[in-house]
Amino acid sequence: MKIVLLDGYELNQDLDWSALEPLGNVTLYDRTTVDNHSEILEKISDAEIVITHKTPLNADILNQTTHLKYIGIMGTGYDIVDIDTAHQNNIIVTNIPTYASDAVAQFTFSLLLEVTGQVGLHNQLVHKGKWSDGPDFTFWEKPLFELKDKTLGLIGYGHIAQRVAEIAHAFSMTVIFYNHRPKQVDNDWAKQVSFDELLKHSDVISLHVIQTPETINLINQKTISKMKNSVIVLNTARGKLINESDMANALNHNQVYALATDVVQTEPIDHNNPLLKANNCYITPHIAWAPLETRKRLLDITIENLRSYLENKPVNVI
Repeated sequence: MKIVLLDGYELNQDLDWSALEPLGNVTLYDRTTVDNHSEILEKISDAEIVITHKTPLNADILNQTTHLKYIGIMGTGYDIVDIDTAHQNNIIVTNIPTYASDAVAQFTFSLLLEVTGQVGLHNQLVHKGKWSDGPDFTFWEKPLFELKDKTLGLIGYGHIAQRVAEIAHAFSMTVIFYNHRPKQVDNDWAKQVSFDELLKHSDVISLHVIQTPETINLINQKTISKMKNSVIVLNTARGKLINESDMANALNHNQVYALATDVVQTEPIDHNNPLLKANNCYITPHIAWAPLETRKRLLDITIENLRSYLENKPVNVI
């Protein structure tokens, strides 16, 4: 049985895939050109098992594979695989739903604390001599904010959002959330509201929904117009949830106070992405999932998903 890992660089550099080897004949690639269908097909043409992180497997590719029986997605989101076509071709697809919940929740608050506390900026200024050259015992270059009593609005209320809510509650924030269907809440401090209510009342909005046709460009000129001008928007979900031109325009015209995002529509980021020149915009290179412990968990569950499939007991099936 041939197993092909299309893009394992982010794990290959410091983790060990040896546990995969007893399961079949394994070929590991660091990278695969995501928009080169010929390259993808060449690598997987005789594979029964394909593991992918960010290499897309669309309908055209899936319809040209004759051996493929199983696709393991190394992540929570599954928009990189045409699920309907996979099902039509009797290909089982699995993902890893909760491996990074704690890491992404932690990073969501790292972004928020950077915006509100400006630790990075002031650390740099101190090292450049601005404090030692100044006349006062203190200085601050940008406004600083308390989180206590601010309202955090969560769009989506899955595992990650619920962890973010718990952290927000510890900071004495008011927590509201919108979910596309009613969600059972096991506490008395998180309140489910309508989408428009969330946009209107939130001081901080954090995105935690998957990418679907309905959620692409969810944050756009129209929805931004319903937010407070002082709002901070956080995105650790998917870049395509935000219309980047509309957001850049809103940042530059003081309709949004700040955007802090770990994801963008095209990754790696395009040199011409309007967010790069937008005011008060914080961008990190899709690293919320990347702590060593988190990636080790990802690797272990990827292998366990495959092992369960081979034992005819598939888990985490989409």
